[in-house]
Amino acid sequence: MKNAAKNIKTADERISFSSLRHILGPIFKRYRFRLAIGFAALLLVDMMQLFIPKIMQHAINGISGGTITESGLFSTGTLIIALAVGIVLLRFLWRVLIVGFSRLLERRLRDDIFNHLLGMDLAFFSRYSTGDLMAHSSNDLNAVQMACGMGLVAAVDSVVMSLAAMGFMATIDVKLTCIALLPLPLLAIATRHLSARLHLYFSRVQQNFARLTEFSRSTLLSIGLIKAWTMEEFQTRYFHRLGKSYMASNMDVARIQGIITPLSALTGSVGMLLVLYVGGRLVISGSINIGGFIAFIAYLYMLIWPMIAIGWVTNLMQRGLTSLGRVEKILQSRPQLPDPPLPAGTTLHGREFRLVNASLTLGEAQVLDAVNLTFGPGTHGITGRTGSGKSTLCRLLARLHPVGNGMLHFDGFDVNTLPLAAVREHIAWAGQEPVLFSDTIRNNIAFGRPDASLEEIRHAARMAAVDNEILALASGYDTLIGERGMKLSGGQRQRVSLARALLCRRPILIIDDGLSAIDTATEYEIFSHLRQGGHRIIIFVSNRIKMLSMMDEVHILDEGSLVHSGSHKELLATSSFYRAMYDKQMRENADA
Repeated sequence: MKNAAKNIKTADERISFSSLRHILGPIFKRYRFRLAIGFAALLLVDMMQLFIPKIMQHAINGISGGTITESGLFSTGTLIIALAVGIVLLRFLWRVLIVGFSRLLERRLRDDIFNHLLGMDLAFFSRYSTGDLMAHSSNDLNAVQMACGMGLVAAVDSVVMSLAAMGFMATIDVKLTCIALLPLPLLAIATRHLSARLHLYFSRVQQNFARLTEFSRSTLLSIGLIKAWTMEEFQTRYFHRLGKSYMASNMDVARIQGIITPLSALTGSVGMLLVLYVGGRLVISGSINIGGFIAFIAYLYMLIWPMIAIGWVTNLMQRGLTSLGRVEKILQSRPQLPDPPLPAGTTLHGREFRLVNASLTLGEAQVLDAVNLTFGPGTHGITGRTGSGKSTLCRLLARLHPVGNGMLHFDGFDVNTLPLAAVREHIAWAGQEPVLFSDTIRNNIAFGRPDASLEEIRHAARMAAVDNEILALASGYDTLIGERGMKLSGGQRQRVSLARALLCRRPILIIDDGLSAIDTATEYEIFSHLRQGGHRIIIFVSNRIKMLSMMDEVHILDEGSLVHSGSHKELLATSSFYRAMYDKQMRENADA
């Protein structure tokens, strides 16, 4: 167990120190002048603090020796007050500059993570839960910010104050300084051992936080299902177990912190006890004057602060390094989809998709197998049994899944030689599960074209046969639809999503069973509008015979393979599956 923990720690630290160079390096370089001024102010504060005991030593020796005058005492007091004011002002300056820098760093990393996530493909999001990614953008970034802010300040301050205080102590008495530092090796050994465990325990804290966040998110998004199945008590118990695990991992961290901080204070107190005993005897024997002894104790107090800070700094740094390693793992991930620049002289129009022996394996399952198919101008229906690969084929066309070289051509070009955006900007998409935002209907429809006018938005809504229903709402197009469009019916959500696709006016329209919650009469009305919408290619996934009968050609998939293609009439004569589906739906319509 110890070896495993040691190996985990070593690997994580290697990643984290690499992150310091590759991720944080450019940010530190950008703000180097701000940091230089901030740390200069910090060092000046330390120097001013270190000179105050020297001034007190001179004054006390003057009082005990009767060599200082009343005006001399006043000047000494004035100097100490001036130093105190300077310390206050400079401390304010370094806090604004250095702690402010840590917030700028946090913002930069958050932007980098967000931009990186937007560039990742579906394979990446299948490996990471939403809760885990949210933990990276919240807990992990907060830990990095604290380490690069107050953690860095405390570390530098502790080193400077320790070395300087020991130097000033040595100028008073070298032997007494060595005695005061006797407990330090014990503190160093204990801190090294405990920090290794702290690193491992904090990794567990972050993992448990991610699980807790993901469970909370999925529960709130599925609240209707949970209530329908009366699963509230079960969800509560499971959430309680996750909360206990999160609390237990935090308690492990707290126990380590609870040892390091008191141990640091104990080390300082033992040093103080030794100094009082040995130093007191030196004062009695006359080896050290009373002013020097008081100044030595003041410097020892300054040395105790760095000892106590060791525990806090160790905690902040270990948390920051652990979190930075997790952030780096995300930022180093790369999408599987190639995204080369557009070849010189290339112009795309969205006139053709051609699949040549296209195959796709997701995980261990082959979802598409040697599909040969061409989508040219016109309407194309795709149908087949559940799990036959219909939606996967649509996502492949939209460049959401990787595909082998030469397997998918767009306007005659291998898609792997084209930028992702150059292909996607020709495609409008409407899926079976519409993605709507907690915003107004107007903004949801205008998602792909934020600058669209209200009349353009309404025209798209009329094409999707949803304009009248939107106007019937109290606030019309300014109606807030709630999380995932919960204030709308299933059919309304699908049509709002379709209106969004139509507003973009792209030459290729893919509707992946995006009208499944709509009655056949409305579906027919929408399709009539689509034929007049100016799209060169319409790809329509559906299992409704009435809709498929209006297509120029229909393609049937089965277990990832293309088994039949042809017009409605041709398939009725050649495909037993299509004929059976037709007979079944005709009987259902007759019974209705």
